[in-house]
Amino acid sequence: MQATRTHALVLGGIRSGKSALAEQRATASGASVTYIATATAGDGEMSERIRRHRQRRPADWGLVECPLALGAELTAQAQAGAPCLLIDCMSLWLSNLLHAGDEVFQRERAEFVDAVAAYPGSLVIVSNEVGLGTIGMDPLTRRFCDELGWLNQALAASCDQVVLTVAGLPMVLKGE
Repeated sequence: MQATRTHALVLGGIRSGKSALAEQRATASGASVTYIATATAGDGEMSERIRRHRQRRPADWGLVECPLALGAELTAQAQAGAPCLLIDCMSLWLSNLLHAGDEVFQRERAEFVDAVAAYPGSLVIVSNEVGLGTIGMDPLTRRFCDELGWLNQALAASCDQVVLTVAGLPMVLKGE
């Protein structure tokens, strides 16, 4: 039996345990799970990261690779029965959008934020928290950090639960 619909944002730094926590939450949803991967394997190291993530996920989870059009994918998933979606991760997706150009960035970001609010099933969204470090030395790094911070704020506002993960320990910021 599926649990109540919840939208959760899981934040954390690199190797904070956020993806593992998100996977636990998706499993606990009681619904079928579809993992939406935003990463692309641009090099051997990233290919290995992707392989490790795949290896630890349950075999019965669906997988959709979606490096850009997340809003459209959420809409399609809603029409296909609204499984619990685990989206990992916002920082890689944002990087893909920034490299796709401003027009694509603006359109896809707006569509995704709207689709999150409208999604009828459970969501677990993973994102990096980059606002705790130093200010970037170059304009692209500064823009990335600013845009990710604003995206995280928009997602937190529309999610029922927000958890910050530090050293593998979840700290509830909203909900639960």
